[in-house]
Amino acid sequence: MTELIKELMPQHVAIIMDGNGRWAKKKGVPRVAGHRAGMEAMKKIVDHSDKLGIKYLTVYAFSTENWKRSMEEVSGIFKLLVTFVNRDLRELIENNVCVKVLGDYSMIPKDSKEALEKTIHDTADNTGLQFNIALNYGARDEIIRSVKSIAARAKAGELEPEDIDEETIARGLWTGEEHAFSPDPELIIRTSGEERLSNFLLWQGAYSEFVFSDELWPDFTPEEYEKCIAEYQSRDRRFGGR
Repeated sequence: MTELIKELMPQHVAIIMDGNGRWAKKKGVPRVAGHRAGMEAMKKIVDHSDKLGIKYLTVYAFSTENWKRSMEEVSGIFKLLVTFVNRDLRELIENNVCVKVLGDYSMIPKDSKEALEKTIHDTADNTGLQFNIALNYGARDEIIRSVKSIAARAKAGELEPEDIDEETIARGLWTGEEHAFSPDPELIIRTSGEERLSNFLLWQGAYSEFVFSDELWPDFTPEEYEKCIAEYQSRDRRFGGR
């Protein structure tokens, strides 16, 4: 494992888990098999984040754009969500992991929705790692949602336009205090060699460090994860200053 500096450990890491489909194609197996392998990789990273002392981990599981994929693939992804909950919920509870969701999951299949709500409920009092699952999530949609909420408050006379600031907008985001409160991520990792945000945490990532890994997500190991964190720790974060 890579030698990491405890004092420089990021509090919040966000991951764009990319490459499941390409991994499946490379192996000559159905795309859903790639998502299944990706779920196993995700579980290892959740466990390792907890061991490293990271406080918040956010994974991009399903975007608002992913509905454009085939019905077979979308259905398979949500069935895997149920499998993950049924198999690993007890371990999440035992490890003191608290699960939150970023995004509007009201429209996902009923069995997946019920499994997710059970996970959220059963882990709500846990005080360890907060594991945020970005599900049916889109950053632009998230910002529009917050702005609409602010406009409604202003229309009702509860808020003066001149009082609107960054905190006002942030409060209405999925990571705001009204929902799954999380500080902005210090580190955003994307796998599979792609180097773009894909509508992920656009507001929250304003000063995040980005690390890109060539590994396809199912092949992303705790060792590779530590290399990404080490890269983050080697950087001089100036936040616009000198």
